[in-house]
Amino acid sequence: MTAGSHRTRSRRLALSALTVTVIVAAGCGSSPGDSTPVDAAGGSGGGATGTGAGGATIPGTGGATGTGGVAGTGGAGPTGTGGARATGGADGGVTTPTGGSSGSGGAGGTGGGAAATGGKTGTGGTGGAAGAPGTANITVWLSGDSTMATGGPTCPIGWGGKFQPHFNSHAAVVNNAISGTSINDWLFDASTTLGADGECVLNSTTPQPAWTAMLNGMKTGDYLLIQFGINDTDPTCPKHESTDKFMADLGMMAQAARDRGANPIFLSSVSSIACTGSSAIPTRGRFAAAARQAAVTYSVPLIDLEALSVTLYTSLGFCPLPGADVAATYESGAIGAFFCEDHTHFESAGAVQIANLVAQSIKDQGFGLASYLVP
Repeated sequence: MTAGSHRTRSRRLALSALTVTVIVAAGCGSSPGDSTPVDAAGGSGGGATGTGAGGATIPGTGGATGTGGVAGTGGAGPTGTGGARATGGADGGVTTPTGGSSGSGGAGGTGGGAAATGGKTGTGGTGGAAGAPGTANITVWLSGDSTMATGGPTCPIGWGGKFQPHFNSHAAVVNNAISGTSINDWLFDASTTLGADGECVLNSTTPQPAWTAMLNGMKTGDYLLIQFGINDTDPTCPKHESTDKFMADLGMMAQAARDRGANPIFLSSVSSIACTGSSAIPTRGRFAAAARQAAVTYSVPLIDLEALSVTLYTSLGFCPLPGADVAATYESGAIGAFFCEDHTHFESAGAVQIANLVAQSIKDQGFGLASYLVP
């Protein structure tokens, strides 16, 4: 997936009564493919002896209805942990009685947050945006393909290379995304042979260097963001894999992170640009759906980057796309400034905006990592 291979042609497809204009990348290794779980690290509320008046049914755990004192500094009931605007954040536990695995605010025990005990939708928010800034030194590990890979200095440029400015000095972003990879050949040395089971035969089960580096460097309080699914649609090995194996590999990576005290987050693939009339439409199909399902199956938080990017493209007025007769306009104007010529990969300005989407979702969902975001 080199910058020079990103030459495209537009074509117009008639789907039922709708006309869909899509951009087809040539030779980029990332053709278009084809619920919301929770932050698993643990959450903090306020102190255990707070003054807030909440439900008292489950003292000290952030119960389903008991947490979130009205204005307490400590939280739920006589000895609870939530606190409506306490150091633990905006909400007490909402749906899950306990507050995740560690009960500490933020990745390193600092920073309360919007998720507090129990998280917004389930087990273990890890502190968040509303708490004190994170001060324990952590690493934010990125694993993915070319839309995340740093790239540059010219097109393509992945959003992961624009992610560090969103964090304070205590969070270091390490971007191990690799252009052209599916999760299969990012993790393992896969051969070009398709086995009888429909999966690529592995030359070796020894992890590839990028994954080995993460496994060796990951520590308690770190975060692992995983985004694959673009190249995984390839019918040939070594990139090919089934959606079942894709989800199993995501689950394996999430468990490896948790075994080291780190916090996994799944991302669906960022969408390329396609339109129906004046609205952008998703392009990642079954592997984006598989990422969403894997998040549910393995109780891992999800950033639905496919959906977020589609909404962004519509808001930026990218649709309707110009017709084939004016294809040269794809290389200029708002779309040309955002995308490479293949309209899958990004120019610097586009990468910045996708990184913004990811950071905003971390904040909006009240992940513990939000305590490390700069204001």
